[in-house]
Amino acid sequence: MIDSALRFVLECEKLKGIERRSRPIGLPRRENSAEHSWSLALLAMTLIPAIDPSLDTLHILKMVILHDIVEIDAGDTFCYGDQGNKAEKEQAAAKRIFGMLHESLASEFISLWEEFEQGATPEAKFANAIDRLLPIMQNHANGGGAWPEHGISIDQVLTRNRNIEAVSPELWQHVTALANEAVAAGWLKPAKTVPNL
Repeated sequence: MIDSALRFVLECEKLKGIERRSRPIGLPRRENSAEHSWSLALLAMTLIPAIDPSLDTLHILKMVILHDIVEIDAGDTFCYGDQGNKAEKEQAAAKRIFGMLHESLASEFISLWEEFEQGATPEAKFANAIDRLLPIMQNHANGGGAWPEHGISIDQVLTRNRNIEAVSPELWQHVTALANEAVAAGWLKPAKTVPNL
């Protein structure tokens, strides 16, 4: 069991080589998926007491640490781009990577990953919400970050991240304020207007 655990951890080192679109605040390089997972864990520990202290913090931490490990095989998919066969690639990656572990641990990790993906439990909803929140914070703090580079609109940001509102209306107010500031600064395209017919 120790041998398989050590092999798994070495395999997961590859997550440090998977680049995302977001950049660490104040740095010109793109962040990697391992850095993203660490930031999510910190964000979870910091926000849970303010949003819902009844949430199982350890359970959420496990989910956010494991949720992107599949990107070792599947790569990072741009959330505003073509999702293609992302689900199939990630499912195959989960089977291979978590399958490196002893059966009991593999089963637990796959279960946690699937729970995050399905987003049905309160802990998974929270984990998904902060997974969406973090890039918004980073892009805003980095003068728009990847938004202007890809021509992203406020409509896209608000539609994609709407699940944050169900977890915390207060957090959602923060998101909409950041998005509106980003439009005013020219980092996000404004909302599309519907012509009067």
